[in-house]
Amino acid sequence: MTRSGPQSTELEQLRRLVQERTADLQRIKAEYDNYRKRVRRDRLAVREIAVANVLKALLPVLDAVDRACANEPLTPGLRDIADSLQEQLGSLGVTSFGEVGDRFDPACHDALTHHVVPRADRLVCSAVLRPGYRLGESLLRPATVEVTGPAPPARSASTPECGVRDSSAPAGEPPLPVSRS
Repeated sequence: MTRSGPQSTELEQLRRLVQERTADLQRIKAEYDNYRKRVRRDRLAVREIAVANVLKALLPVLDAVDRACANEPLTPGLRDIADSLQEQLGSLGVTSFGEVGDRFDPACHDALTHHVVPRADRLVCSAVLRPGYRLGESLLRPATVEVTGPAPPARSASTPECGVRDSSAPAGEPPLPVSRS
């Protein structure tokens, strides 16, 4: 049996139409799969941000409990509260950092005092005033420390300190740049 001309072209058109619809469905399915992955990723990111915000809000409570444990007689109730708080924060992935002797890292330490020791070759945390906290790899709060180490490099004469008027500037000029419209 041979196919006639009009039947053959109609069959070819139907095959082409089926292929087009199949390609459309595959494209739509791929777009939907990508959408689902993006939504899942966005939900996880929002959850992580929410958890980090709640934990940041709880850090002053943790500081108060730590100060109470350090400065007050330890009662069984206070010890239970401190232990429970540390255990729950640890289970969420919160870790504290900042130890005496740690190398100073401005990305995760806030230095309040710098004690100059001429023979030192690097900055080291000499006192931890407030511990820092991380949630996984993200920084919740930097550790507040005192550092000991070499003197900071001397400023060059061509770069004045912030907010200090250059002696060659006219007396009527403000010390900092002012936007003039």
